Amino acid sequence: MIGTIFPSTAGSSPSDPALLPDIWRASELAVSRVPTMSSGHLELDQELPNKGWPRSSLVELLLQQSGIGELQLLKPILKKLSRSRRIALIQPPYIPHAKALQGWGIEVDRLLWMRASSTGDALWTAEQILKNGSCGAVVLWQTNVRAESLRRLHLAAQAADTHFWLLRPMAGRTEASPAPLRLGLRPALGGISISMVKRRGPAAQEELFIRLPEMPVGRHPFKHDHAVPHQPIPTPAIARSAAPLLV
Repeated sequence: MIGTIFPSTAGSSPSDPALLPDIWRASELAVSRVPTMSSGHLELDQELPNKGWPRSSLVELLLQQSGIGELQLLKPILKKLSRSRRIALIQPPYIPHAKALQGWGIEVDRLLWMRASSTGDALWTAEQILKNGSCGAVVLWQTNVRAESLRRLHLAAQAADTHFWLLRPMAGRTEASPAPLRLGLRPALGGISISMVKRRGPAAQEELFIRLPEMPVGRHPFKHDHAVPHQPIPTPAIARSAAPLLV
């Protein structure tokens, strides 16, 4: 008979973390091999797995309404990424304001603003950009996205060296999604309120407030006035083509 001698575990329980170093516990924020980049907001980084926005992953931002500071939340990472790579803005609800984005330190000559004639075209555009790896970040605005489309986008994101955010209405929080990270965004005086709808880790006990310097600190109806851009981003594509898909 062949016997195997196992190392002694006297004094240790089967659940001892020292014995199971590769086991992730739901009570802890996940640490994975997915590369991340700091969000630029210390309080938010502390609540995100791997301490930052994940790359090669679908991230959902669920908005109470558009124009509540969602782009300001992404400003730090978009600023960093635009130094060396392109940023694609697909189907934003308003025309991007070039001067405002430039004032944020974002390289506007590396910004691509894309309008699609249909939801299907917008989803296809995002998927193709993710697949060809031409951009460092993709920000896609959509209202209704089917589960099948979410899966396709998630798979494309996993194979891409790209940061990818899908912005859609808060009503979508009750729908199933393959996205490992989903945040709910609500307006707040002087900043934005964030709820962790889904993350690899324990459920957040309360909403997180992120201060945004350019958000109003007094009474504000949170309409579209602080987010409505008026100038299109100038790109060579305007002169080359009259097609509305890339401006």
